[in-house]
Amino acid sequence: TMSFPWFRMGLLLGLCISLLLGGSWAVDRGNFKTCDQSAFCKRQRALKPGQSPYRALLDTLELSDSRLTLQLINDNNKVHLLLELYRLQGNITRVKINELKPLKPRYEVPDVLVGDQPTEPLSVLSQDDNGVVLSLGAESQRLIVSARPFRLDIMEGPEVLLSLNSRGLLAFEHLRLRKDTQADPEGAEVKENVDGAEQQDEEQKAEDGGKDKEEDGLWEETFKTHTDSKPNGPTSISLDFSLPGVEHVYGIPEHADNLKLKTTDGGEPYRLYNLDVFQYELYNPMALYGAVPVMLAHNAQRTMGIFWLNAAETWVDISSNTAGKTVFGKMLDFVQGSSETPQTDVRWISESGIIDVFIMLGPKPSDVFSQYASLTGTQSFPPLAGLGYHQCRWNYNDQDDVKAVDQGFDQHDIPYDFIWLDIEHTDGKRYFTWDPEKFPQPKEMLHGIKDKRRKMVAIVDPHIKVDSGYKIHSEIRARDLYVKNKDGGDYEGWCWPGNSGYPDFTNPEMRAWWASMFAYDKYEGSMENLYTWNDMNEPSVFNGPEVTMYKDAMHGKWEHRDVHNLYGLYVQHMATTDGLIQRSGGTERPFVLTRAFFAGSQRYGAVWTGDNAAEWDHLKISIPMCLSLGLVGISLCGADVGGFFKSPSAELLVRWYQTGAYQPFFRAHAHLDTPRREPWLFGPENTALIRDAIRQRYTLLPYWYQQFYQAHKTGQPVMRPLWVEYPKDTATFTIDDEFLIGQDLLVHPVTEEGARGVTAYLPGQGEVWYDVHTFQKHNGAQNLYIPVTMSSIPVFQRGGSIVPRKVRVRRSSDCMENDPYTLYVALSPQRVAVGELYIDDGHTFNFQTKKEFIHRSLTFANNALASRNLFPESNFSTDSWIEKVLILGASKPNKCWVFLTTSVEFEFEASMSVLTLRKPGMNAGADWTVVLQPNQEIQDI
Repeated sequence: TMSFPWFRMGLLLGLCISLLLGGSWAVDRGNFKTCDQSAFCKRQRALKPGQSPYRALLDTLELSDSRLTLQLINDNNKVHLLLELYRLQGNITRVKINELKPLKPRYEVPDVLVGDQPTEPLSVLSQDDNGVVLSLGAESQRLIVSARPFRLDIMEGPEVLLSLNSRGLLAFEHLRLRKDTQADPEGAEVKENVDGAEQQDEEQKAEDGGKDKEEDGLWEETFKTHTDSKPNGPTSISLDFSLPGVEHVYGIPEHADNLKLKTTDGGEPYRLYNLDVFQYELYNPMALYGAVPVMLAHNAQRTMGIFWLNAAETWVDISSNTAGKTVFGKMLDFVQGSSETPQTDVRWISESGIIDVFIMLGPKPSDVFSQYASLTGTQSFPPLAGLGYHQCRWNYNDQDDVKAVDQGFDQHDIPYDFIWLDIEHTDGKRYFTWDPEKFPQPKEMLHGIKDKRRKMVAIVDPHIKVDSGYKIHSEIRARDLYVKNKDGGDYEGWCWPGNSGYPDFTNPEMRAWWASMFAYDKYEGSMENLYTWNDMNEPSVFNGPEVTMYKDAMHGKWEHRDVHNLYGLYVQHMATTDGLIQRSGGTERPFVLTRAFFAGSQRYGAVWTGDNAAEWDHLKISIPMCLSLGLVGISLCGADVGGFFKSPSAELLVRWYQTGAYQPFFRAHAHLDTPRREPWLFGPENTALIRDAIRQRYTLLPYWYQQFYQAHKTGQPVMRPLWVEYPKDTATFTIDDEFLIGQDLLVHPVTEEGARGVTAYLPGQGEVWYDVHTFQKHNGAQNLYIPVTMSSIPVFQRGGSIVPRKVRVRRSSDCMENDPYTLYVALSPQRVAVGELYIDDGHTFNFQTKKEFIHRSLTFANNALASRNLFPESNFSTDSWIEKVLILGASKPNKCWVFLTTSVEFEFEASMSVLTLRKPGMNAGADWTVVLQPNQEIQDI
């Protein structure tokens, strides 16, 4: 749903909105803090690289089988910290830094890591007064702890892979008593200072005439009209990481920016703080709806990752010694033999909590994905229908409107799987209810779409109307499960229903109760084909600071500032997803969409890029935004097709459908005040173009489903940047206008208005790529100019691959369940052609609990195409069969045989070297071999 403040007059009675309604179509930056307006960020950023006050006390070193502990001391204020080092299985190093004796416990993020992380033994290789050298077990990998100043270096052979605190920017603001609440012991003015920031504190005092000022934001901070009481005082933490040899870093979503992260020197840091940003701008580091504190570093030799496990407001600074150098300047360095190694330095700053960082050492991109998946889990495996097309707007008016739209898809022969209802379907924005006038018989409506084998999603937001007659509110209040304000009463703020309470989803009791409300007997009118969308879960509070919750609100004993970025994960995902699973007795896979997210959100469902606009640049940015999410585990990503705000031209709408059809989550959505834009409302020519794009999506569902099965099993992203598969090809490192689906399909959508052509980079020296529409063959390692018309979607299949499709498109994915497959075999001079076929029932957990699935390898080698069972212990059967095989780059055979017994009809298109085998007739779940007889005797196979 749209971000505040564009709601209609009168929606929030009693709230004066006239001052809040803006007339411009862009974010009001004044509603959101800059680093300078965030006191802890300003303090920390004022620290300059240099001599660190932190020293390792080597005589405190203790080494057990699984961890090393060591005390650090800040020589400026004598505060002791505890360093813990762990070597985790799979080439991961964990570093934790906390106060040795904090005044009270500091927040450590729960529920994000999956299980206990298995450790491997660390061993001391050498030690002296200057430091200690540890073996990391992997071949020639060592970890060096330097004592004065404290520094960590991870080495491989003679090379430094990564350093911590090499620039001396470790800063840990220890918990302390306020000056005015304690006797003033000698040296109190030093202890009151920010750790390591004495220089800045003295400068501030000088500016203020030598007076301490509360306005410095240590114990209280005001932004606009909102005051944060900061009862614990300054608690921020910071640490710098240096990456020698690295020029390209990625990740830390969510930002509306390029895939390759920019340097932030002289500008704003990237901000990670889940916010409801109205009309977000592109190409800047402002915070958006979600935050995943994971960064990947890549060069031609190695890929590594940094996972900063902290849920508080976080800022990330990036600097580079090659930033600003022109290509000519870099060439000059090369010619002159400049010895300067490229280096990227990254600094993480968080408002509270502890330092808890996982260093994932790769070395391949796929290794980093596996390492991160071992920590936070893999993408949930969506029901097959979730990968189909979703039709949404704010709002379908009533049951008749839903029925008419559903019939419109059938009349225009356009498939879809889900129709969506936004907030207007409820009774006065009371979630888990239906408007009695507009949706008086929800089950009848749901049965109507179920008869077409389709489904519905209805929104359930995590703000609850304060209304004693509303059972959800009454029960949460009775159970005392709302977030509290700093004085202990229920925290209340304004959102869509007006005055609202915010359930405390950090409390397992609240999550369990919320999950129970999805039961069919509790959520009246719901059925098994109704699924859920959690919006506004940053949380969005229209009258709160930065349109969110006060940081001094309380979740049990913890402040909101500690848990802020976790809130959306807890809502959506943990509570709602559990509810949808429980209502089916644990058998059915859920489908849940969330706007806010954190590390681990991939385990629970889908995300989208929020309230975008019907502009060409918003179409373009959807690609790097989803690529960035895929790199940090969240594969089920999409953007509102057509743009949420404003009205797209017919050309933009068509191009957006063509792009969205090749992105993982494919949903059209539009704002309440925009003209209707169902696919058939832009004239027959555009209807045909949109129909074709959606039908292309449906033919590829077997391939999408197989990719999501792999993502679920392995953590590899579905939609991926080219460099993931071509890690040594520097030409791919900054490409974010094209992408791969799995490793075998390359997509370069048309995202320019009036485009007559696009230039796509086809990677891979010696590779061949086939245009999936024309079957024309192109060589890799080249920029290919492709003339385009309005019907063009440039997509290429990699030589050496086999891609399954279903070419009989029906009204929904469910209707295609038993339809036959067509296999597209793309030959390569470099390698045997391989592919996979994955089939299950499409919607239950039986693939996991009962091993009810088919997973087959497909290979084409020595003129034989074969299907073999990858999991003989699995147990499932299908009525689907192999209807057709297209072999791209083939030679004409003499004959084709199945098992050398049944002759198969074939056609050979000599001009394009395409061999088509018709109706070979094998069952898709069986072992089989098709042999091509060349123009000589059949060879033994």
